[in-house]
Formats: sequence, C-alpha cells, structure tokens
Amino acid sequence: MAEKRTNYIIGSGVDGSSRTITVTKGTGRKAKKEAKKAKKIREPKLRLIDGSMDPVFFVIVIVMLVYGLIMVFSASYIEGLTYYDDGYRFVRTQGIAAIIGVVVMLFVSFFDYHILSNSNVIALGYLAMFVLLSYTSLFGTENAGARRWIEIGSFSFQPSEAMKPVLIIFTAFLSVRLVENPKQVNKPFLKKYTPLLASLAAVCLNMVLQRHISGLLIMGTLWFCVVLLSGIPYRDVFKMFMIVAVGGIAVLLVYAATREGGLSYISDRLNSMDTIEEGVIDDDNWQTMQSLIAIGSGGWFGLGFGESRQKYLWLPEAQNDMIIAVIVEELGYIGGLVVVILFALFIYRGFRIARKAPDKFGMLITAGITFQIGLQAILNIGVACNAFPNTGVTLPFFSYGGSALMIQLVEMGVILGVSRQCENI
Repeated sequence: MAEKRTNYIIGSGVDGSSRTITVTKGTGRKAKKEAKKAKKIREPKLRLIDGSMDPVFFVIVIVMLVYGLIMVFSASYIEGLTYYDDGYRFVRTQGIAAIIGVVVMLFVSFFDYHILSNSNVIALGYLAMFVLLSYTSLFGTENAGARRWIEIGSFSFQPSEAMKPVLIIFTAFLSVRLVENPKQVNKPFLKKYTPLLASLAAVCLNMVLQRHISGLLIMGTLWFCVVLLSGIPYRDVFKMFMIVAVGGIAVLLVYAATREGGLSYISDRLNSMDTIEEGVIDDDNWQTMQSLIAIGSGGWFGLGFGESRQKYLWLPEAQNDMIIAVIVEELGYIGGLVVVILFALFIYRGFRIARKAPDKFGMLITAGITFQIGLQAILNIGVACNAFPNTGVTLPFFSYGGSALMIQLVEMGVILGVSRQCENI
C-alpha cells in the first residue's frame, strides 16, 4: 500500500521561517518520527539576525533619551540637594539606567524576535509577570493608598510597567494563532476566545486591587489595539469588547461595595479638575495647579535652562510625572513643542516599521509597543495641562525612573529587531 505524504509549510506568520517539510501519514515508526520532528520545527529557536536596524528610529530614541537626561538633571537638582545633599543623585541613577538600557537594547535588537512566539517562552514570561503582579497586589509597598511597588532595599520596581509589553506580546501570540489556524474557524465563540479574554481579565483584576486605574485603562487599551489589528473579525472584536466592558463595570462595582472608601479617589480626582478652573488650590489639585503655573510662566521661549521656579519644591514629582511642566517653564512652548514633535516622529516611524514587518506577529508587537509609548505620552502631557485627571502616568524616556526606562529601552530593542528584518522601510 502506497504511503500518504503531506507537505507542511512551517513558520507561516508567527514562526518566522518558511521551510516546507513532508510528513508521512500512517502509524509506523517513520511517520511518528516525522510528525514529532514537524512539531518541534514549529517552535521558533533563538537565532541572530544580520540585517541593518532602522537608523532613523534609533536616532529618535537616542535624542529623546539625551533630552530626557538633561531635563531630569535640571528638574531634580533642587530636590536632590535638599533631601539628599546631592544635586546629582537623580541624574546619576537615571544615567546609569540609560547606559545599561541602551546596551541591552542593542543586544536585544540582534536576536530574531520570533523567539517571543515560542509557546514555552511566552507562557513562562506571562506566568512569571502575573505572579509578580499578584504578589504586588497583596504584599507590595503601599503609597498614597495604592499598592503598586515592590521595594528591595533602596531599589523600587513597578511590575505593571513590565506587564505592559508582556501583555502586548502575549495578546499578539494568541491573536495570530487564532487568525492563522484553520481549526479555530468553526469553534464556538467562548471556546475560541476564552484564553484571550482571560489573559486580560487576570491583569485587569490586579490593576483594580492595586488601585491603579490608569494602569487598568492602559492595559485594556493596549489589548484592544492588538486584537483590533490582528485580523480577528470585527463582529467578534465587538463581542469581546462588550464582555470586557460589562465585566469591568461589575468588578468595579463589587470593589466599590466591599472596600472602605470605594472608588471615591476616582471621583475626587475628577472633581479636582473643576476646582482648578475656579482658582481653588487644595491637596487634590495641588500638583496639577503648580504644573499649570510652571507652564504658564514659560511663555514661548522659557525662563532659561535651570531657571525653573516651581521645581523649588513647589511642584511635586517635578523630575517624574510633571517633568514636561519644567521643560516648558525653562525652555518655553518651543521646548515643549520639540518634545511633542519627537513623539510624533517616534509614532510615525514605529508604525512604519510595523507596516513593513515580515509577518503579522512582528507587525502586532511593533504596533502595540509604539501605541503604548504614544498613549503614555499623550496621557502624561494631558494631565500636566489639566486635560485629563491626574493619573500618575510618566512621560516615556523623560521621566525619572530607572527600571521603567530600562523596560522601555528593551521594548525599543524588540522594535529595532523587527526593523532588521524589514525591507524598504
């Protein structure tokens, strides 16, 4: 009896290769061996890429990084001198993080990004971050009623920052498998999309427990962005969106009913936006009010580098959440406009790399990371201008925070790695 042989194309989309193998159909030892081999080949391996990275994207990142370091020095000098007797404390820490981050960014960029679609790698990464996130929700350091940090000695780390790229990659992985696997087409809706919905629900539940509403909104938006771009039918995307919305509202209502104070901190921040318009300064709107004073004082050309008045302990977190206010106060609207232009160029170039990516997985992770950085920039600048409630979202590449900066630079390494496999960017 003649053997039945079937050709399989390995690596269509998520696997990153395009080899074709032939598997013998049957129950013999040879057929089983070939089937086992085919299964192994489907998982991408760690390998180096010799292509050239996108120089324009790299330069944009480095310019923002250097600009950010200069402004961290200016914004933090007074606080460092006052509380630590060292005006260079913050910029020194940020500079070390930047150097390490750039080295890691370049190192990561040389590796084939398809290793992130290895089921073992992505499952282990998501599980590890989920455990860390859950530990933070239960035992993390509490600050201003929120439990978002893990502290080890003088080192503090916010796991939700690392969870953002992990969620993007994990969502991209699941979405591509759903779209490119023919066996998924006829499955019932819930059976097909439960893993995708559960991956978001687990993260969002932790955000609620941490009282990290800005993190909740960012995580949900990033997840929705990747799912929307993945090619999943819009009708199914809408159904998932409704499930997420209803589930989110239900969780918030339960949280409000069972926790002391409920969600009053959200309404307090919303109400504080109106009191600013009335000229009232209180604890809830102090930071935003001082930010507006700093921005208004800058005018078109600013007071001059290092000449900010609000950084003299009037503006809380001047080197962190509100660094854009110090930039405008010292360098004027022109200095602030340069920041906006840099982020606009970053977003344009990032989405261009996504569009030129060799497969859907590369497109999704690049678009997701680019969207994440752009969204955080919009929220941060909007808060400083009182366009949004105070959310505690930092300005990527500019705000002080060593661990967050290194995570962002690792993300840039992934995008540069994708660009090495693009043609005609």
